[in-house]
Amino acid sequence: MRNISKRFPGVKAVDHVDLVVEKGMIHALLGENGAGKTTLMNILYGLYQPDEGEIFINQQKVHITSPKEAIKHGIGMVQQHYALAGALSVWENIILGVESTKGLLLDQKQVLNQIAEISERYKLAVNPSTPVWQISVGSQQRVEIIKALYRQVGILILDEPTAVLTPQEVDDLFHTLKCFVEQGLTIILITHKLREVLSVADRISVLKDGRIVGTYQRDEVDEQFLSKKMVDRTVTKSFSRESLPAETKPVAEMQNISVLNDKRLKAIKNLSLKVFPGEILGIAGVDGNGQKELAEALIGVRPLTGKIFFNQFDITAISTKERIARGISFVAEDRHKQALALDMGVDENLVLTDINKKKFSSKGWVNWKAVKKHALEMMQDFSIKTPSCKTKARSLSGGNQQKIVLAREITRNPKFLIAVQPTRGLDIGATEVIHKYLMDQRNKGCAILLISTELDEIMCLSDRIAVIFEGEITGQVRIESAKVEEIGYWMTNNWAREVK
Repeated sequence: MRNISKRFPGVKAVDHVDLVVEKGMIHALLGENGAGKTTLMNILYGLYQPDEGEIFINQQKVHITSPKEAIKHGIGMVQQHYALAGALSVWENIILGVESTKGLLLDQKQVLNQIAEISERYKLAVNPSTPVWQISVGSQQRVEIIKALYRQVGILILDEPTAVLTPQEVDDLFHTLKCFVEQGLTIILITHKLREVLSVADRISVLKDGRIVGTYQRDEVDEQFLSKKMVDRTVTKSFSRESLPAETKPVAEMQNISVLNDKRLKAIKNLSLKVFPGEILGIAGVDGNGQKELAEALIGVRPLTGKIFFNQFDITAISTKERIARGISFVAEDRHKQALALDMGVDENLVLTDINKKKFSSKGWVNWKAVKKHALEMMQDFSIKTPSCKTKARSLSGGNQQKIVLAREITRNPKFLIAVQPTRGLDIGATEVIHKYLMDQRNKGCAILLISTELDEIMCLSDRIAVIFEGEITGQVRIESAKVEEIGYWMTNNWAREVK
């Protein structure tokens, strides 16, 4: 890619970038949210057209106008937010857009055999007949990878591919990627996880403000060097953990709750947990083991059996609106679908849950002056980077979108905060900021339920850790006694032990 530039309203996302990716290598792209990594790869994949610059594949100049053209040139991409049709089955999604070899007829048996062969060869387990809307986020990622491999691509772009994987699954994926490379495939890896980059990448390019600030061989750099290149500072991985008075009464208590998933099967099975003031209870586990259903039941958007208490008051039957009014905040797993109105401005998103308060509206009329003042204060306090408070949320980077959600939920001064995958897909700079917000709330006495598939995140922030497997708690441990190996066993239910 030579002299590539791309502008959007109010921002130059890619600024005269030169990128050389050698065949048969794993090339990592690092950078803060908004640095231009994904935009650059979206240009290579034909989703965006460059304002300037040229693209060469195997020394031949190409003009890629669409993903279909990119696939013809042997380029596939697995996006951070998956592009799957929820109403279709796994196998239908995989072949969507592929021309049949039998004209108008489709050889379903041949398709299923090819999918089974790819799944087995690369250990990417999926059920081809299951509708996509019924499978977990982790399974959706595997479908996207198989979808690209089915098209026999030679260059595979992966955008934050390990965001939903356990440490063991990450190891398996990286083993698979190395096998790809041995067979001549070229991998471009967009990720914020420095440790993973240093374990798997052959070359590393760092982007900042739309420009490449350096390209390095793996053995030339370390984590500290790369983090400084990305964010111009040393990133903090430990936080001040204030000792608060021991509390005997929990803020939130779940008593023998059971919750059904979208298939009407039990996702949560007789689960009981307590969360105390001034503590972070981390829920660790492989994605798809009931975390989503647990969070949705707690905030009141999914029915349950059993009891939920908030400050000793039974809230099992009350509405989501009333739970929020009582002091419960919720950071949803999918910020695009559950936490943001993407076509509304930053200012509107920052007051979504509080728009009916007298501060912002009266007798059906919105006080836009107060909304703007509040938005500008939040943008300043939470370092939300946006051209204007009126900028649509969908045009911001993932990190800035998540800052909007955290700013809105935290400034309500909640007594109980449910945070689900709060840093999914974010770079180290944005992750550090989100972690600081959560720890500040903990130190103020807020009870926090942190649900994350990022084991490093759970270990960094939690006071206690509970591991969930198939909707049941298989182990609990205090952070000072926690061992990654033991938690890994609990995540697959190889054994169970509870530390009270």
